[in-house]
Amino acid sequence: MKDSPVHSADTLRTAEQIFGYFKGLILSGRLGAGEKLPTVRQTMVDLDVALGTAAKAYKLLEQEGLVVSRGRAGTRVADASAALPGAVAAQLRAAVATAKSANVPHGDLINALSAYWTE
Repeated sequence: MKDSPVHSADTLRTAEQIFGYFKGLILSGRLGAGEKLPTVRQTMVDLDVALGTAAKAYKLLEQEGLVVSRGRAGTRVADASAALPGAVAAQLRAAVATAKSANVPHGDLINALSAYWTE
């Protein structure tokens, strides 16, 4: 699990904090509709928290309608809660990663995206 600039694995200790972290990723579009979250066990390992803490965070996400649990298919972002479709979010993440590796300034990337949008 990648740490966000606001959160690190060391700051995510309670179920409510983990819930807030994932909620932010979903509402910001960093996790799009249908995208799979890490398993509860993987979240437990990544954040070094108890299994019950990770499971409670996922339960909170489900209760708020942000995710749906699909058994063996895993926990996925609910269609209605996502800011962006999963495919769009994935392509944006890839574009940002490529731009960062090429040292493209943030503003230049935003301007280019706006130019493509208005084509």
